[in-house]
Amino acid sequence: MPVPSQHLKDLYRLLSSPKDEKEAKMLVHDLFTPQEVASLSERWQLIRELDKGTPQREIAKKLGVSISKITRGSRMLQCGSGGFKHFLKKLKK
Repeated sequence: MPVPSQHLKDLYRLLSSPKDEKEAKMLVHDLFTPQEVASLSERWQLIRELDKGTPQREIAKKLGVSISKITRGSRMLQCGSGGFKHFLKKLKK
């Protein structure tokens, strides 16, 4: 089922609105279930590890995740829209 473009614009606007980490935390914990927060957090950690050059098997052991999850993350890091690379660079500053 396609999402109406205005709904996506509203969501992007919402996600870009927190002014600090406290507001972001409030939004994340109201917008997502605890399981979704854990999953998103895990995904971001594996992306950070891939960016550091950590071998996939080491990431799997460290985070307790499957190689297939890491492979999907690696594919998104390499072939996605560029969001991961942008924010990895931005957050290193």
